[in-house]
Amino acid sequence: MRFGTTLRNSTYEPWTSSYIDYTKLKRLLREDEAEDEKKAWTDDDEAKFVEELLNVQLEKVNAFQSERHKSLRERTTSCETKLQKLASSDNGSASEKKMDGKTQVEVEGILHELDSITKEINELEKYSRVNYTGFLKSTKKHDRRRGARYKVRPLLQVRLAALPFHSEDYSPLLYKLSTMYSFARQVTEGGDIERVKSISDGKTGADRYISHKFWVHHENLLEVKTYILRRLPVLVYNPQTSKVVEGGGSDPTITSLYFDNSKFSLYNQKVSNNTDASSLRLRWFGQLADKPEMLMEKKTVEEGGESEEVRVPIKEKYIQPFIAGDYRMEKSVEKLRDREGTEGNGVASLKRSVEDIQTFIKENELQPMLRANYARTAFQIPGDDKVRISIDTDLAFIREDSLDEDRPCRSPEEWHRGDIDKLGLKYPFSEIRQGEISRFPHAVLEIKVRKGASKKTTEWVHDLMSSHLVKEAPRFSKFVHGVAQLFEDHVNSFPFWLSDLETDIRRDPEDAFQQEQDKKARQIADEQAVGSFIGSKSIPSFKAAVGSPVGKSMEEVRQHSITEVKSVRQEADISDEANQTSDSAGGMFSGILSLSPFSNSKYARAHRGAAVKLPPGVREPGKLIKDMNPVRVEPKVWLANQRTFVKWQHVSVLLASLSLGLYNAAGETNNVARGLSVVYTLIAIFAGVWGWWMYIVRSRMIDARSGKDFDNIVGPIVVCLGLVVALCINFGFKVMSLEQASSFSDLSQYHTAVFENEKPSEFNKTATEWATTQQELR
Repeated sequence: MRFGTTLRNSTYEPWTSSYIDYTKLKRLLREDEAEDEKKAWTDDDEAKFVEELLNVQLEKVNAFQSERHKSLRERTTSCETKLQKLASSDNGSASEKKMDGKTQVEVEGILHELDSITKEINELEKYSRVNYTGFLKSTKKHDRRRGARYKVRPLLQVRLAALPFHSEDYSPLLYKLSTMYSFARQVTEGGDIERVKSISDGKTGADRYISHKFWVHHENLLEVKTYILRRLPVLVYNPQTSKVVEGGGSDPTITSLYFDNSKFSLYNQKVSNNTDASSLRLRWFGQLADKPEMLMEKKTVEEGGESEEVRVPIKEKYIQPFIAGDYRMEKSVEKLRDREGTEGNGVASLKRSVEDIQTFIKENELQPMLRANYARTAFQIPGDDKVRISIDTDLAFIREDSLDEDRPCRSPEEWHRGDIDKLGLKYPFSEIRQGEISRFPHAVLEIKVRKGASKKTTEWVHDLMSSHLVKEAPRFSKFVHGVAQLFEDHVNSFPFWLSDLETDIRRDPEDAFQQEQDKKARQIADEQAVGSFIGSKSIPSFKAAVGSPVGKSMEEVRQHSITEVKSVRQEADISDEANQTSDSAGGMFSGILSLSPFSNSKYARAHRGAAVKLPPGVREPGKLIKDMNPVRVEPKVWLANQRTFVKWQHVSVLLASLSLGLYNAAGETNNVARGLSVVYTLIAIFAGVWGWWMYIVRSRMIDARSGKDFDNIVGPIVVCLGLVVALCINFGFKVMSLEQASSFSDLSQYHTAVFENEKPSEFNKTATEWATTQQELR
């Protein structure tokens, strides 16, 4: 079908005058002129065509698309405002009551408006696509027929970058419409607002993946790989079994053989983003001569980027009869039945998969059309499939069709090209004729995140996706791209990303950071607007970063980083030499001084000094590499902390027992012993509290996997000093009491002798002296 017919069939009647005037462009190209009436193509003719194509038509289409998109946003905002009023008027206990008749009528009117907006969004997306294809077709016609001196394709790329009518993102509008539909329909069906809130806040827990695709420039490829391998290990595939194994080696080569029919129905469904658009491919690893295991896969991409796959393992000799419907995997089914012993779930699942794929082939009259060959680097934690990442390099697309009966690329009796597989050709496939091969200029990064994965697990993934190292390519498909590049004369619709192939996808880090900040702010604003009228319990907020963590350009980042690193090293060397003497003074004294705010140790200087100024392009990670992924802490670490706590409690109990025994044995008149027992009690309390507090602190450090030192000498020093001081005081008082007892014993003996041998007068004299001596002693 010619594109002119496709354009007429795709035209939305109310917007007829706003479409590209393809007939006028063909007339300016003088395409319908007879051979004998052809005139020379002059500079004036070239100027008229370029002016009409790049200025008049392109500006008309871009202005109309911008105007309609702005109108759709305003209409959507108006519906939001009306629904917000309904939600705010039915709060509190009234939210549990049914809507009255007047409110339901109002909501039905809003629902009709939402239907109109949804229809117009679909038409606007088709409008953008068919006009984009029209500009590419017109440019191709010009460069083929009139491009001897001038090529218009580069000029078109520049103008499309300035007027990007084809790259509008309708996801925020669709997100709002989806939520408002849920709210409005629940009300019209007799539901209540509280039920709608619970539905909005709920989350599905299906075990499915959300796929994100990006292009990576070859200059950034190694940096992306090293960033990923810090978090995920590299996996390789065993070509004989197609099973994942750990280890090194070169990246495996993967060949995917895509199926379609002569009308390219599957291609048109995927490029138009139809719901549940499916594709069929035959995939194997390595060379076909090595007899690898092969998989027939049917993949269906649903809304939101979710994908569902049906796979059937098959051997090479059964592929042609399988495609023809003559072989239904009877041998594989019989082997599986013998293995399971009964008609188990595996047998039933295999039968369903075979039936599904063969019915799909028969209904759509599918045949091999395109081969994609690439080397894949896979990243995944063994046994943990929350995040799966693959990078495809050396990507080449090769025609595998037999549409041209005179010069078919593939024999109609075969399912693949023998010249490639029998000769074992490899990238860059220089033996393939020009026009039958297209080499993709970038690497393709695909990130699959399982739904329900924790935010901590995927935080670094989002940092990578928002960096300047990758360019987002939503809904990029190898099948769609290969067909658009190699079968452009057979299709009348092209994917939007074709215009980006001839541009430099590398981005300035500062610009990439600012674009990501703006994108996040818009997303949060949309979510807040939707969440405000549905009463969501958790409405996200956005706090813009103070500044970009990166510099103005990649080259400046590299040069400035090198300079900063050298200066930091020089300062560190000077500092180490200046403090070499103080650092060498080890022992208990230096350990105690390290706790002081006036300490001159390396640890104290590092924590007391000002924050290090990072060079542009470098930002503080916040977490060490070892903390990026959840790692199980060994039980012996927790048990060691518990043993230390028990030891401290043991010391506390011993000191408390000592103080209690001392207090009970002292008696009422021995105040010194009682006082020391109180001191020992205080030391015992300190030991118990210190042991408990350090147990809590160290448990938190273990849980947070902190890199700080676990030792702390304050508690042991305080307990030891307290015991030493108490023992010294106890020893001093004991010595003094012994001296007093000795002096009192001598005086008693003297007084007895005097009383027995001396006269009364002398006794009176002696008594007077004794009284004087006693007074002096006192």
